[in-house]
Amino acid sequence: MNSKNVFTNGAENAAEGGTATDPALWVDEHADALYRFALLRVNDPQVAEDLVQDTFVSALRAVDRYRGQASVRTWLIGILKHKVVDHFRKDKREITASDLGHESEESGQEYFDEKGRWKDPPRAWDVTPESLLEDKEFRHAFTNCLDDLSPSFRDAFTMKEIDGMKGEEICKVLGITATNLWVILHRSRTKLRKCLEVTWFESGE
Repeated sequence: MNSKNVFTNGAENAAEGGTATDPALWVDEHADALYRFALLRVNDPQVAEDLVQDTFVSALRAVDRYRGQASVRTWLIGILKHKVVDHFRKDKREITASDLGHESEESGQEYFDEKGRWKDPPRAWDVTPESLLEDKEFRHAFTNCLDDLSPSFRDAFTMKEIDGMKGEEICKVLGITATNLWVILHRSRTKLRKCLEVTWFESGE
């Protein structure tokens, strides 16, 4: 992706004190990681690129407030997360009763307890969002499995399981009830589990 035009003017006057906080270097050092982060969530290359572009613009405007408590990439990802949530709010997908019955007719009780936790976690299921971004092979398999979910299910799952958003906040963003969210997450986990067991865990043996 190409976001270098963000820094055409004024970058030399912002955030002195080393290359780590030099906005002129942000695109080269962080654009690809931010783009992968956004694409995993929105599943649309153009939207992902626009969100990253907006992230750099917002970061440039706020660079004087960056204090270095976190790495530049972590700070930028934090800004991007807000952009993604705003995108979901603006592009809210209607979730119908048929959607809630579409993903899977199976209950998934063999995988989860009454609180929605794994009874028997998938093998090697210890990846973090950060390592997922860096592991190309896993990212490819995981993204393909996510693509099998309907858009509304994908949105809910990524917000909850990848970004760690609270259920109440997800319900507000998507305009759904807590019960609907539970059904969506339950069926999404079941389908992803089956897909990853076949395409990643078993294939890696």
